[in-house]
Amino acid sequence: MSEIPAVAHTTTIGPGRLILVVGPSGAGKDTLLGLAKAACADDRDIVFPRRLITRQASASEDNEEVSAEAFQRAAAAGDYAMHWEAHGHRYALSRAIDDEIRAGRTVIANVSRTVIAAARRHYTNAVVVSVTAPPDVLAARLAMRARSSDGLLAQRLVRTVDESTSTPDFTIVNSGTAEYHARQLVRIIKGERWDE
Repeated sequence: MSEIPAVAHTTTIGPGRLILVVGPSGAGKDTLLGLAKAACADDRDIVFPRRLITRQASASEDNEEVSAEAFQRAAAAGDYAMHWEAHGHRYALSRAIDDEIRAGRTVIANVSRTVIAAARRHYTNAVVVSVTAPPDVLAARLAMRARSSDGLLAQRLVRTVDESTSTPDFTIVNSGTAEYHARQLVRIIKGERWDE
């Protein structure tokens, strides 16, 4: 099923930063985000919003499950800062992130690569962090996860996105320890040298 990116804004939003974490299924994005969230827990200027998803939330994700009908109503009412479709499910971030960014905070979220171009147009300081891993690692992680709502493993592994509109500012190859790569992500979030 094709993805439908949507970002609903009319003016550029700042001065805070919007850090978009993207990457293929199985790259370990939620693991790194969970560790980074714990590491940044004492900093009130760093915000990890919950995504809204039209599938059952899993233990490894900090998401809020919503029905397809409720999602559609909220999207039509303009309640989402951005929303997209992937793997037969719909995902969104609440418009509350805009207020956080206007207040100068840093917002970090796991999103689809399809919303990057629109986000770069609508947010003053959008930063894209790609989290990836070698193909064999991705396949092994997806097979181990075995989440029924993931659909066919083969389809997730071959899914592609037009990379010309989603070039990342940073790329983390998540093939070492989660703790090491989470520290890299935290440095990016805090605007520090990240590749040491």
